[in-house]
Amino acid sequence: MKAAIWSVSLPLLFFALAAVADEADVTMNKIDANGVGEAIGTIHLTDTSKGLAIKPSLKGLPSGSHGLHVHESSNCGPKERDGKPVAGLAAGGHYDRDASGKHEGPTGKGHLGDLPVLEVTGDGTASQTITAPRLKVADIKGRSLMIHEGGDNYSDQPKPLGGGGGRIACGIIN
Repeated sequence: MKAAIWSVSLPLLFFALAAVADEADVTMNKIDANGVGEAIGTIHLTDTSKGLAIKPSLKGLPSGSHGLHVHESSNCGPKERDGKPVAGLAAGGHYDRDASGKHEGPTGKGHLGDLPVLEVTGDGTASQTITAPRLKVADIKGRSLMIHEGGDNYSDQPKPLGGGGGRIACGIIN
């Protein structure tokens, strides 16, 4: 009898733990050259059969398209460049596990940190779910999510890294 209970219980426990392991909530904060500021909401990450589902619940952002990327480090603070503090620079560059050195978007063969563009409505909110087909939550734990001031054309031309510009919001993926 005990063996029968364990044979049913262990698989159920395994599936329950697996379900917990494939989700994460990331608190996003405004950032500037002085450091990390107020929270602007969360981004919920979930593994799906189509890749990583990214569900923002954000407010207080400038309307329009914004580059959204996974960055190498789990630090949203500023760091100096040319003697001046730069917002979010401590997060490092875009996550590039395979050292491709290429910026080709979420479906390209470049670095894995490229995520679909984040669309912010006229009232400064973002809530549209987007999907990154080449990622899972486990791939990006211990890194950061970064929102850039401008959009992303998934190319290094005419500006490097899609032309997204400065970093305006960041969150740590735990």
